[in-house]
Amino acid sequence: MENLEINTTMQLPVTGEMKHFKVYSKEDVLSLTKIRRFETKIGERLDVLKDITDITDSIKSSTAKYVLFGVPEDLGVKGNLGIGGADTLWIPFLQSFLNVQSNDFFDGNQILLAGHFDFGDIQYLIDTTAKSEEEKIEAFRHAVIAVDDEVEHLAKIITEAKKIPIVIGGGHNNTYPLIKGSAKGWHKAGALQLAQINCINLDTHADYRPLEGRHSGNAFRYAEEDGYLQKYCVIGLHENYIPQNVWIDIVNNPFIDCITYEDIFVHEKRTFMQAVSHATSFTEDTLTGIDLDLDSIQNTLSSAMTPVGISSTLARQYVSFAAADSKPAYFHICEGATRLSDGRTDATSGKLISYLVSDFIKG
Repeated sequence: MENLEINTTMQLPVTGEMKHFKVYSKEDVLSLTKIRRFETKIGERLDVLKDITDITDSIKSSTAKYVLFGVPEDLGVKGNLGIGGADTLWIPFLQSFLNVQSNDFFDGNQILLAGHFDFGDIQYLIDTTAKSEEEKIEAFRHAVIAVDDEVEHLAKIITEAKKIPIVIGGGHNNTYPLIKGSAKGWHKAGALQLAQINCINLDTHADYRPLEGRHSGNAFRYAEEDGYLQKYCVIGLHENYIPQNVWIDIVNNPFIDCITYEDIFVHEKRTFMQAVSHATSFTEDTLTGIDLDLDSIQNTLSSAMTPVGISSTLARQYVSFAAADSKPAYFHICEGATRLSDGRTDATSGKLISYLVSDFIKG
């Protein structure tokens, strides 16, 4: 992950469940905010955790409606045999987002910026001890379980406080702990019933691969298997990248639906916004997680970057409509990068995500 001048020793002393979480002070935020006379930036307006020794109480006592945090890791992507780089997006996003204008359209005082997870020690351990590619893949999949535990814990704290997590990844593996933590936090389940939420996902892939160990390609499968995901709808699924076994499981499951990219843009069976409306209707019976995988946006840098995808404008419309037409449990943007491990770079990805986050909050 790119370096950031933030006091990374400022960890939460009393929350062993989140030993990799780095808290931001107001000084940290302002160090990335370009102050300009006669203007007010989001970085000047948003809230931070007031008491680093009690994250739960700090979140509860904040007047902000949204809690923003980052999970800049690519352990799940590498565990899915993907190209690393999903850990590079968080800081460029922050540098863009904190310098958005605070105005009548978007006021930063609705947001609490908590911090980010740093799993660099786990990555280093795998890089220096794994003796073969197969051993590395197994190690990455095992490491994702540790990531799951910490992300789930923070998501549960936020949603128990009746606030909405906004999460910037990282791989799509982080959807599993977000679903699990949000379901536990929003709902108090009975003794014989697990808490559940629904999810909609704008993605070229279903991320519903078999239970072969945790990685970025099977978050929804694990969430369903463990009883935290009730209904799931994927928008923009590419027919060329649906494994047959996954397709059979989807069409035989009444709680899963999908609208393929080809049905929208090639065969024109429905418009893009009709597809989004269908997804929000399918999942309207309870709180719904809103996911956006950046590999769905054409020519946007990601592990599975595609020349055939939706425009950034349609992605913004998806976020805005989904936020307004559902009961959001969380908002999650994942799989993007500003630098991939194969050398490809794109400096605009952080700004794109900044637009999407502001669209969600406005929606």
